[in-house]
Amino acid sequence: MTDAAQPYVTLNDGRRMPQLGLGVWQVPSAEAAVAVEAALRAGYRAIDTAAIYGNETGVGAGLRAAGVPRSEVFVTTKLWNDSHGRDRTLRAMDDSLARLGLDYVDLYLIHWPVPKSGLLVETWKAMVELVREGKARSVGVSNFRIEDLRQIMEVSGVAPTLNQVELHPRFQQHALRAVQKELGVAVESWSPLGQGQLLGDPVIGAIARKHGKTPAQVIIRWHLDSGLIVIPKSSRPARVRENFAVHDFRLDANDMAEIGRLDSPHGRIGPDPASVR
Repeated sequence: MTDAAQPYVTLNDGRRMPQLGLGVWQVPSAEAAVAVEAALRAGYRAIDTAAIYGNETGVGAGLRAAGVPRSEVFVTTKLWNDSHGRDRTLRAMDDSLARLGLDYVDLYLIHWPVPKSGLLVETWKAMVELVREGKARSVGVSNFRIEDLRQIMEVSGVAPTLNQVELHPRFQQHALRAVQKELGVAVESWSPLGQGQLLGDPVIGAIARKHGKTPAQVIIRWHLDSGLIVIPKSSRPARVRENFAVHDFRLDANDMAEIGRLDSPHGRIGPDPASVR
């Protein structure tokens, strides 16, 4: 695989991350092993999992089965809500590494801010500690609001490398993206296909026919052309490969404008971060 086939972004700590990766949310562990192996053989070099997904063991098995050198694969996992606080964060990292069968992860994220816990700053400082210990090469956050980002940065002086949030054509998060650009925090999209709800959209369908691509490929290309990191989920090897076959076309200005008009203030599918405990 060459960099021309897989675009990379440079995070604010200087590390490079593939812009397109495989997500395995709601994929059972055994299926995750198959999907990860298929993804790596197809050219993916980024895998995104989480402790709460219950499939870190399968992800680790898939990594080993593919035979790709560890140094070439960017592995992300996440800290769950019941593990906030310094000591629990450090233990949770060790537990995730054991399940994955790895010495380190490339990126460790706080999965949700859980603002009412009062442990957010302590937890973020523990994340930074994990970088010093070499167990995480980079650290970031997920589902953080603007106020959450500012809080941890003001107290610690350390910016997250990225914030992984719900983002798709019907929920484009322009205000958050603008602030993250100002802060130097990359944006990563979860549920990038709108959990499948966008695949039948007539605007997406027309653009797909124009380019001879599938609706999913058009949406993934929109994320890439928008400068977003994107992790479409699939457990089917054929779909995994299809989702990666997006490097031979670009959307034009009219395509981008048409998709831009799909944005809606009511487009959120997942929970509001302020409500997650």
